[in-house]
Amino acid sequence: MEPSKVYFTNLRVHNGDNLQKKLERLIRKAGIETIDFNGKYAAIKIHFGEPGNLAYLRPNYAKTVADVVKSLGGKPFLTDCNTLYVGGRKNALDHIESAYLNGFSPFSTGCHILIGDGLKGTDDIAVPVKGGEYVKEAKIGRAIMDADIIISLTHFKGHEMAGFGGALKNLGMGCGSRAGKMEMHSAGKPYVKTEDCIGCGACVKICAHDAPHITDHKASIDQNKCVGCGRCIGVCPKDAVTPAQDEACDIMNRKIAEYTKAVVDGRPSFHISLVVDVSPFCDCHAENDAAIVPDVGMFASFDPVALDVACADAVNRQPVIQNSLLGESHHHERDYFGAVSPDTDWKSAIEHAKKIGLGNDEYELIEIK
Repeated sequence: MEPSKVYFTNLRVHNGDNLQKKLERLIRKAGIETIDFNGKYAAIKIHFGEPGNLAYLRPNYAKTVADVVKSLGGKPFLTDCNTLYVGGRKNALDHIESAYLNGFSPFSTGCHILIGDGLKGTDDIAVPVKGGEYVKEAKIGRAIMDADIIISLTHFKGHEMAGFGGALKNLGMGCGSRAGKMEMHSAGKPYVKTEDCIGCGACVKICAHDAPHITDHKASIDQNKCVGCGRCIGVCPKDAVTPAQDEACDIMNRKIAEYTKAVVDGRPSFHISLVVDVSPFCDCHAENDAAIVPDVGMFASFDPVALDVACADAVNRQPVIQNSLLGESHHHERDYFGAVSPDTDWKSAIEHAKKIGLGNDEYELIEIK
């Protein structure tokens, strides 16, 4: 297999130029114009950032990508799926409000926001995973699967379970519905925190398998009947139904790779990663720690696997910022992400993604001025 092409530009600009223009040059040189956008819906998968976190990508970058898509005749929209955990993005209304709070609006980005898995995170499609070993049918947000083209616009940073959050994480975990996220995170099935349950019966009504029951005004879930679909998580008004987030990190990463395969198979896809504000943990946190390395630049490729490897290699070549979590570690000679989160193994996702035909871990880096 020949190395995949990954295009790169640094963050230096001169008078008359700016980073948005550089991003446009990058993605055009990387070949986005070869995709037939004419009259087609293009989902731009992005993380809007949990309120309180300031490391997420600025909306200006999303506008640049959306403007390029529109110039090529496409109909872009920004998208993400609802979160599994309690926070500012657990349902579509809160999610859109959080996006607006963080600056993502039709006025700032030039396109609309559609939350991929609907109001309560239950609007998904079962998508077959070709070559899947852990997932046979991925539960992907319906609006994302309805799009003709998928573009990932990723903030590349560390992650406490995946090792780092790159294109695979953005697409695989990010495009999973709440039930899909539970499947990736969990080796088990949901349970009820009885102290939070109000006995409303919403979980009973949504279940097709007669697993939840109300006893003494409190719900419980029959684990023998439960199939782990996660619908009850989405409809619980008090977030009392809780997933068992007990999957091993390497298995979760392989599931992420398989979910990514489900998202991109059968339609054009293009991938962009910005290695800036490289915080040690996910933008899902309601805070962000100091960056662990200096800003690197912007990368683009048709191959999400090669893109992730190129970004990881670039980060690992940077000097360590001493006043950071990484700077406090004494074990960062080879792998910064492993030093920050020692229990993770980001290479498991790369190896599995290559195995199932999602992409190549060998790349040719092409610099664009």
